[in-house]
Amino acid sequence: MKGYAGKYLMVDLTRSKTTVGKIDEAFALSYIGGYGFGARMLYDMLPNPAQVDPLSPENVLIWWNGPLAGTISTAGNKYAVFAKSPLTGIFGFGISTGLFASEFKSAGWDGVVFTGRSEKPVYLMVDDENVELKNASSIWGRTTWETEEMIKEELGDESFTVASIGPAGERMVKLANITNERNRQVGRCGMGAVMGSKNLKAVTFRGTKDVEVADVEGLVRFISDLNERCQGPATEKYRVYGTPANILVHNKLGCLPSYNFQRGTFEYAEDVSGETMSKTYVKKIVACAGCPIACDHVNQARESGSVSSVDYESLALLGPDCGIRSLDTITKAIEICDTLGVDTISAGNVVGWAMECFEKGLLSKDETDGIELRFGNGEALLEALRRICFKEGKLGKLLSEGVRRASQIVGKGSERFAVHCKGLEWAAYELRSLQTSTLGFAVSNRGADYLRSGSYQVDVRGKVDRLRLDKSRGRIVYDGENQYAVIDSLIICKFTRGIFNSMDEIAKLYTLVTGLSMTGEQIVKAGERIHNLARCFNVKCGVSRKDDYPPPRAFEDPLPDDVVKGAVIKRSEYEEALDGYYECRGWSRDGIPLKKKLIELGLVKEAEEVGVEA
Repeated sequence: MKGYAGKYLMVDLTRSKTTVGKIDEAFALSYIGGYGFGARMLYDMLPNPAQVDPLSPENVLIWWNGPLAGTISTAGNKYAVFAKSPLTGIFGFGISTGLFASEFKSAGWDGVVFTGRSEKPVYLMVDDENVELKNASSIWGRTTWETEEMIKEELGDESFTVASIGPAGERMVKLANITNERNRQVGRCGMGAVMGSKNLKAVTFRGTKDVEVADVEGLVRFISDLNERCQGPATEKYRVYGTPANILVHNKLGCLPSYNFQRGTFEYAEDVSGETMSKTYVKKIVACAGCPIACDHVNQARESGSVSSVDYESLALLGPDCGIRSLDTITKAIEICDTLGVDTISAGNVVGWAMECFEKGLLSKDETDGIELRFGNGEALLEALRRICFKEGKLGKLLSEGVRRASQIVGKGSERFAVHCKGLEWAAYELRSLQTSTLGFAVSNRGADYLRSGSYQVDVRGKVDRLRLDKSRGRIVYDGENQYAVIDSLIICKFTRGIFNSMDEIAKLYTLVTGLSMTGEQIVKAGERIHNLARCFNVKCGVSRKDDYPPPRAFEDPLPDDVVKGAVIKRSEYEEALDGYYECRGWSRDGIPLKKKLIELGLVKEAEEVGVEA
């Protein structure tokens, strides 16, 4: 079995002990890597997840790379981190990219599993087979960027790659992320808070081993062709403008969230567009390890000098959704989030909600620590973000809980415009003008998630009527989720999804690397198995149909924008689409996997523990 290292590291932080676990071919074929391995292990290690406090030592923190990491595979150097989420209380995970995953695999490891809690701050150092928990007291309190430099200096080698938390993670802010290589993040679900709860400041790898592949010549030919395709029209806008190219496209379609999702257009969209950014702010364009696309556009603010990678999600949520038209302010806001360690999507969303609360008189100036928290106030945005990261003052403590909990605390009807699903803040796709997308967000295992099905594509590309729903949309989401589960298990970049001609091609790539035979049909079935396993974990946490709905704003507040004026989701249509999705999935009408479906997928234990009869 090539591609895989064949082993993972178990780290007991309470006892400061490490052991080694093994993976075999049957496990690999069933769960592939990344998402699949994480879902399997999280389910097994937390048999009663509803009883586990996500910030207690009883939670586990699981890191996996994929079988393509460390090879020449296109855009395949990624890793994923899993835990019960402190933000959502359900299945949580995030994915990051960069050299970290390559060093992780080259050191000879497929994964690392952390249990317990260290008495003092520590970081894990892995140098091939040399594994050591090192004292992190001197770097506790430092930013993610400072931590990376200090660890490399302490170890005396720049080739170590570092993933760390900032002050937000240390304080267990529920939006806290994990940062590697300055501008790469495991962004969502509060994985940084789980690290902080375990007194784990950082993880660092250096590897010197070659990652063996099954068919070197075949893989070289395959990847050469794939890389050539990556230079075609499917990725052109990302190469030229990065993902901020979507700002003007979405604004034209009325699906650019603005003013806390009150609108789908932003009157100053041109000011914050990828085109404007490219002309005046982009300092350099960089690529993730092994990627020929190079979509990462690094901005330097003209006034503050702040430097940050600016992607569409961060730009839209910290920009238009907060009424901000200044690229200088947005660049600085992203830098604050990256260095202090919070997810830009969740942070922008919760600040936008707070701005709407303030303007509607639901938050007083005393409750915002004297900050004039109005839409368009850039200084207020920056100060709110800083306070979130340090849990400082009334405002920082409130917003650090995330938008669901914050709205429950404030009450007064503010829950109605808290834009989230299952506690995860909605990303930068409008609720009412991309209705297939909204279904995909709402049924996702993480919560409001655009990265688990790609269902927004059919809306944006005009393949369906995006202003209504019907039963057939369930099939679109179902197919997308199964395919994306494969992509997130391999783990490869979503921007390559349109480069592959079929799932058979993706299966071929897997076989070229690992030597394990897999057809397109088989690999999609593995994706379906993985998705159902994560749903079973969530069912144990109490998730059912009641949780698979978008927020009230989607149903109750028609869009005012001319291009989509009056757009709103009809409840009857949503119910029909949700029924269609459950039917495709083989779940009950209440959203619980049927025993028959789980057994068909080889999830026999889960069928007994979670499954229901038809």
